[in-house]
Amino acid sequence: MGRRKQRLLKKAARQAKFSRKAEPAKIFSREIVGVLDRNNNGKAHIVPDDGGEKVFVADRNLNRAMKGDTVRAIKYAARKGHQEEAEIVEILKRSRETFVGVLSLTNNVAFVIVDNRILTNDIYIPLDKLKGATNGQKVIVKVVDWPDNARNPIGEIIDVLGDAGNNDTEMHAILAEFNLPYSYPDEIAAEAEKLDVNISKDEIARRLDYRGVTTFTIDPRDAKDFDDAISIKSLENGNFEIGVHIADVTHYVKEGDIIDKEAYSRATSVYLVDRTVPMLPEKLCNMVCSLRPDEDKLTYSVIFEITPSGEIKKRNITKAVIRSNRRFTYEEAQEIIESGKGDFAEELKNLNAIAKILRDQRFAEGAIAFERTEVRFEIDETGKPLSVYFKEMKDANKLVEEYMLLANRTVAEKIGKVKGDAKPKTFVYRIHEEPNPDKLHTLSDFIKRFGYSLKAEGERQEVSRSINRLLDKVQGTREQNLIETVAIRSMAKAIYSTENAGHYGLAFDYYTHFTSPIRRYPDMMVHRLLASYLSGGKSASQEKYEEYCGHCSDMEQVAASAERASIKYKQVEFMADKKGQVFSGVISGVTEWGIYVEIVSNKCEGMIPIRDLDDDYYTYDEKNYCVSGKRTHKVYRLGDEVNIMVENANLDKKQLDFKLI
Repeated sequence: MGRRKQRLLKKAARQAKFSRKAEPAKIFSREIVGVLDRNNNGKAHIVPDDGGEKVFVADRNLNRAMKGDTVRAIKYAARKGHQEEAEIVEILKRSRETFVGVLSLTNNVAFVIVDNRILTNDIYIPLDKLKGATNGQKVIVKVVDWPDNARNPIGEIIDVLGDAGNNDTEMHAILAEFNLPYSYPDEIAAEAEKLDVNISKDEIARRLDYRGVTTFTIDPRDAKDFDDAISIKSLENGNFEIGVHIADVTHYVKEGDIIDKEAYSRATSVYLVDRTVPMLPEKLCNMVCSLRPDEDKLTYSVIFEITPSGEIKKRNITKAVIRSNRRFTYEEAQEIIESGKGDFAEELKNLNAIAKILRDQRFAEGAIAFERTEVRFEIDETGKPLSVYFKEMKDANKLVEEYMLLANRTVAEKIGKVKGDAKPKTFVYRIHEEPNPDKLHTLSDFIKRFGYSLKAEGERQEVSRSINRLLDKVQGTREQNLIETVAIRSMAKAIYSTENAGHYGLAFDYYTHFTSPIRRYPDMMVHRLLASYLSGGKSASQEKYEEYCGHCSDMEQVAASAERASIKYKQVEFMADKKGQVFSGVISGVTEWGIYVEIVSNKCEGMIPIRDLDDDYYTYDEKNYCVSGKRTHKVYRLGDEVNIMVENANLDKKQLDFKLI
């Protein structure tokens, strides 16, 4: 045991000795292990691994631990009227070695200043480790040492991102903050160039030739990677043969090759406001595998025979070759659906009619209609946001979604649904477990203040119908986004697993991800397992694939955090020239350090510090989502409508400061 740890343990023992309740003999029962976290107000807490309550750690007791580190700590003896407190005695695992910051170079002394919510000490950089960076530039720095007698860690700059405020610099900085790559390795892109992308006659002979069937893609207007296409033809019996065709990525990317290893490492493409950071080299994702119109493409397809009333008569999973007739944007397809005029109007009408039936069936079985408002930006060529708009889910979007869900469900059932006591082969499922009843009760209590009710217990279909009724009722109200957000937080997170638990939100007993192999690695795993099993292969190692599932689930969350950070940055940038302007908003969050308000017109969120509420002394009521004045009894509660003025826009912290009007 090191001297510092011995010293800290002795200090904790002395604390226990002079506490009336403490028992020195049980001092080590006061030891906790967990992850260090920091709130937006800079306060640090340990989140225990055993699921217990978080414990406050003063900055003086961090002992060089940083946000995200796994640490061992000693809890101080409890003091009446004070929050529980701990002191870190050992760092078990560093969460990261590299940081993003701004270089401060003054009088030949260099420091990198990092967001103090991550690291409270600036990083000292020897002058021979600057890598050409100049004062004020954003850089990536690696901590190489932190001597016992030094206040600051010592680092070296490993990459210069560019001038702070430059759009590319800031987007790369966001990716680097989450340890995500912001460029594609040249050697892997070069490997993609070597691939034989010609489709031989022998390869076509091994596949279902669907090049003569009407087929098209429907995607966002700025998309380049077209994972999926839909085909439709009328049958003599009055039914429709509808195909869901998915890019056959694994025909080109072989398990364990250099491209595959990079794809697994990334696990997903990352979608920032102004760019896509792809999982695969550009040649594959935007060209070879992308189902572009008027080009022969290899696919893994699910072909359905469906009646006009939505009854599925046949299913066939097969390798195919297709030739897309048209690339639609969602807006173009929507206009044709609404007007009944345009390319493939009849086909779109029939596809849409059946999709609506499938959707109704899904909700009748207990699916939940989570359709969050998504913020989007119109940006200029420099990345500057010009306006904010909201993505709407219209019939064209829902049409594509419904056929993708059907294909994913069909593939999962093909492998997971076995007869009798037979054990299904190892597979990758997309699971979404049932919500914790306590969280549903909390949601039920929360929405009562808005005049809504929710059935928090009972049969799955009863509960899900109650949630859907709530989501329908809040449509178009000022509290819609708030209640949808709180409702989503009450649900479990969807993850990947080899242990099938069904998908609660979709009301599917079997579900997987098969339809986006260009941008998601789990879909590539599913393609490989499916091909192996349909050709008689043995069950794969569950241990191996469970590890893969865990990695992909983790990377999905990291990518989502980076995407949210890029949206937040653009929101702050959009509001930067609106200082002094007044907006109406809704209180979207309440904490001990501030009130968060979301502007109604553009969904930009900022904070009013509690200290700025100077007409009274306000206390935080966690249970009731509010702060209340001690003298005036004035209450600011989650969901309240307020007017705010924009006081400051801090791009470095991605933070808007509001003043209550």
